[in-house]
Parts: sequence; C-alpha cells; structure tokens
Amino acid sequence: MAKINYNEDNIRSLDWKEHIRMRPGMYIGKLGNGTSPDDGIYILIKEIFDNSIDEYVMGHGKEINVAVEEGQVTIRDFGRGIPLGKVIDCVSKINTGGKYDSKAFKKSVGLNGVGTKAVNALSGYFYVQAIREGKAKVVEFEQGVLTHDHKIAKTDEDNGTMVSFVPDESIFKKYQFKSEFIENQLWNYAYLNAGLKINFNNKTIFSKRGLHDLMTRKTDVNQHRYPIVHLKGDDIEIALTHGQQYGEQYYSFVNGQNTTQGGTHLQAFREAIVQTVRDFFNKSYDARDVRSSIIAAISVRVEEPVFESQTKTKLGSLNIAPNGPSVKKFIADFIKKEFDNFLHQNPDTATALQKRIQQSERERKEIAGIKKIANERARKSKVHNKKLRDCRIHFNDKKGDEDIKNQSTIFITEGDSASGSITKARNVQTQAVFSLRGKPLNCFGLTKKIVYQNEEFHLLQHALNIEDSIEDLRYNNVVIATDADVDGMHIRLLLLTFFLQFFPDLVRNGHLYIFDTPLFRVRDKKQTFYCYSEQEKQKAIQTLRGKAEITRFKGLGEISPNEFADFIGEDIKLEPVIMGDANIEDILQYYMGKNTPKRQEFIINNLRVEKNDEDIDSTPNKIEPQLKENAKEVVTS
Repeated sequence: MAKINYNEDNIRSLDWKEHIRMRPGMYIGKLGNGTSPDDGIYILIKEIFDNSIDEYVMGHGKEINVAVEEGQVTIRDFGRGIPLGKVIDCVSKINTGGKYDSKAFKKSVGLNGVGTKAVNALSGYFYVQAIREGKAKVVEFEQGVLTHDHKIAKTDEDNGTMVSFVPDESIFKKYQFKSEFIENQLWNYAYLNAGLKINFNNKTIFSKRGLHDLMTRKTDVNQHRYPIVHLKGDDIEIALTHGQQYGEQYYSFVNGQNTTQGGTHLQAFREAIVQTVRDFFNKSYDARDVRSSIIAAISVRVEEPVFESQTKTKLGSLNIAPNGPSVKKFIADFIKKEFDNFLHQNPDTATALQKRIQQSERERKEIAGIKKIANERARKSKVHNKKLRDCRIHFNDKKGDEDIKNQSTIFITEGDSASGSITKARNVQTQAVFSLRGKPLNCFGLTKKIVYQNEEFHLLQHALNIEDSIEDLRYNNVVIATDADVDGMHIRLLLLTFFLQFFPDLVRNGHLYIFDTPLFRVRDKKQTFYCYSEQEKQKAIQTLRGKAEITRFKGLGEISPNEFADFIGEDIKLEPVIMGDANIEDILQYYMGKNTPKRQEFIINNLRVEKNDEDIDSTPNKIEPQLKENAKEVVTS
C-alpha cells in the first residue's frame, strides 16, 4: 500500500462560498432537478421568502411579489429593507443577520444566518436591492463572488427588499421549476399568515381563515364526516375532521415552515387527539381506529426552534421555549381543553366522530382475518421471493447514510422480460425490482380487504412493507415502469388507482413516480440518440442528416441491459405523481368508474393514433377523423 503523507499541506480552510458549493446538501438538502417539491431549487426560494415572511410577521408590509420566469426567481417584499450599510454582509457573510436579536425575531424560522448566503453561493447570478426611506442599495454576485457594488442612490420606491437569482446550472443540472410546487409552497405561507397577499406570476394568493382555508382547499368537504373543527390559541392553531379515505392526512407547520417530515409537534398532536377522544368517550379505542381517515393541520410557534436539518422539514425541539413547557405538554394541554370543550358543545360532531371510529374498528378486525389467511398462503407458495429482486439498502433502515437511503428505489414492472432487463442493469445497492403478472384489478370503489384477497396487490403491499403503516415504507422512490404502449398505459392507470385508493399518503408524501423511458433510438455508425418524443426523434434524424437507423421501443424488454444502465443511472427520468389539490374520489370516479357520456367525449377528443415511422410525416392527420368515428362505436358500446 502506497504511503500517504499527512502534514500542514493537507490542511485546507474553505471560505464561506466554497464550503456551501462543495457541500450543498448540508444547506439545502438534496439537489434534484425540480421534479420533487423538496428539491434544492425550491429550498432556495423558501430561504429568501422566509425573510420576507419574518418582516410581515413583525408588522412590516402586507404584500409580497414573486415572479418565476425562464429559471429566474424574483421576490420583492415591502418590509423595512436591509440596512443599506449591511447589505453585502447580510448576503455574503455567514452568521450575519438580524435574527440573533431574539426581541426582533423571537419565533423566526431562519435563525442561523445561513439561508440567504447559501442561495447566493449556489446561484449563477444573485441580485439584491434594499430600499429604505428614499434610498436604495444594489449589489450583484455570481457564484457568491461580488461582481458589482453599486453606490447608494435615491429612489421613489416603497421600502423593502428585492432579491433576484438564477440557480447555478453547474450545480443544479438540467433543472426546471414546476409552478405547481411553487404555488403550493406559497399557499402554505398564505394559510399560516392570514391577511398576507402574495402575487405570484399574475395570480393572487390570499387566505382569510388560515388553516380552515387550507382544509377546505386541499380536501373535499363533501367527503368530510363532520364539519371542520378549527381551534386557535396563543402560538398554536389546529384544524381537523375525518374523511372517507384510507390512511392519515396531516399538514404540519412550525413558525410558518411546512414540516413535511413532521417532528415532535406532529407526534404530540397525534397522541393528544387519541387521548382526548378516549377520555371524552370513556373508552380505550385503538389509536389506529381513532386516527384512521383523519385529515388535520397543526401550526405552532416555537422560540429558537431546533430542526433536524438545515432544510427544516422535521422539528427536533423538545420544549416550546428555552424555559417553557415541553412541546408535548403544550399541545396536549391545548387539545385536551379546547377539543374536549368543542365535542361537549357540538354533540352532532361527537356522534359523527364516534361512528367513524367504530367503522374503522369493524373494518380493521374484518381485514385482520383475511390478512392472516393471505400471509399464510403466500408463505406456503413462497411467491414473495419470486416476485421481488430486492436491493441491499432500504429507506426504513435504522442505520446508514440518509442520502443513500433516500436513493432506495423499487421499479414495478409488467412481465418477466422488462423486469429481467432492469434487474441486470440496476444498482443492487439501492434499486429493487417487483414483477407484476398480467394486468392488475381495477380496484376503484372496492374496500381494502381486496388488497389481501388479490394476490398481486397483496404481494406488492408486502414488498413495499406498508401493511401496517406507511411509515414502514422500504423504498423512498416507488416507480411505475410500464411499456410505452396502450397496455402499458392501462397498467399504469390501474396501479395509480391502487395507490390513490388505498395508500394516498404514499402519493401525497412524494414517493410515487412514473418511469420515463425513450420511445426511439436513432443512430448511425458514430452517434446514438435516445429520444423521448417525436420531436426529439426528428431533431436526431436531422442531426445525422437522415442516414439513421430508427428503432421504436414498444416494450421495456426490447431495451438491452447495457442500454438500460444509462436510463436508470444518475440521469434517470422520473415524473412525480403530484396530487395537488385535486379531489381523489372525483378523479378516480371519472377515469376508473363506470362509463359516462362526459368520459366518452374525453376519450374520443383525446384519441392519440400511433403510426409507423414512415407514415408519421407523410400522412399526419388524414386517418384521424375515421378513427374517431370508430372510437365512438367502441366507447359507447
């Protein structure tokens, strides 16, 4: 083994921007390319917007403007504006800011003076303008390096701060902002800051009733078992009801930050609801039955919050304040008093709640017997091992590197040929493969016992390890990988129905993806292009000047393992399944329920015709009208 010298020359000190750019994950979590709501480019927006929110909370400015265009983000608030002599320090010196003064920012999100500096260092271009009392100061940076320090100038603009930045493409490769992610992020800010007006790309985002509005907008009120219970106190606000869906649905926040991974406050809330319900009805209900189909939101304000990462998605604080009560006691006391009083004052709500709990109890006991039989049948036939080619590192492992565990992925494929290609090409450390047999059942409108009665669903659920709780999920990324043909699309829809019907939390928490594979391979003796659309194919043909061999991949099994290795590596193309604010029941009823004239019209109007390569350019739309007439006969019969 070669001898390695270790001396003074090996010791190196990094300046603030070098460290951020070398270790961006420490500051903004995963980088990503914008296909997931927790990708780094959205954290950059949050870090800047948090500062504007803090100004609003302190009573300065009632409006914030946000514009995102061609990869550039601009945020303008009307707060007090950064003190002009400290603009450069506030955006380029770590541990510099106004939030160390606990009197001014007692319950702020960003307390470490890092967020804005991280955005600066990770941006190809960064611009900040501070306006105070008729004077403005502008500075510009590139990759954290100061490029222009403008002199203070007079202005007629209102006080406030404007920050504009473009994420550095050398760090955020092939990134693209999804407006629905940003809009959802901004709506959350509006719910938590009732009265704040946010202007986003010509849309107005505004909430008057806080978490009550959140529940109304994000859930179907027609599916609620009782009217939303909305309770507010000092430093705490909650809203809850029970619906018809499976699973538990929570929205949790700390100091205005959407804690997507929960934390001590959400755990305390879940426990407090169960205990209060048990005490009110004087019956020891199973916690699973109390929380089954619950829809709830909680927001708390904590002094000097401790989060488990710089991205602040999980609260770690044990106390509500340095010398105050524990988070658990603070929330439990509030729920015990206010929710208990509400149930006594609203007997109709109490009755509806108890009926929902009793229904969950009956369903759970009914499923328990079916589950036992299904597990025994699967054990005897040993089909678990035949269906799943597992990986070595899992999302729910108690130990291990978080970044690697987050890479854990399971591909759900159709048939042995597709699973065989992926299995040979995959990374055995983090990528697993589950092979379906035939088309899954359309489970819309069925109860959860079908998950155990249907072998394919039962084995898939078992592979994902979500029989008892979604929190036990073995893979961070659940990827539907079906062929790019009509049958493959049908299987994809059936699987989407399965997850949305029985495991909506898995989708809502951003774990479900669609695998995007190339439709064409265009190559000559020197170059090969993999094309994901007809437009890309035509461009590749032009690049090769027409002398090209064109292959249409109609099935995943047609792609060789060597080629597959490129598609499931670092540049893997995954489309996230985004629930947004749509009503699951209505969507499934429309697409997967019984035929209706409205759906028949949709199918006919959106018919897509797959032609042979040589026909695509020569007869673009000549046969489409006749095919639509034929489709009418098929759809309406």
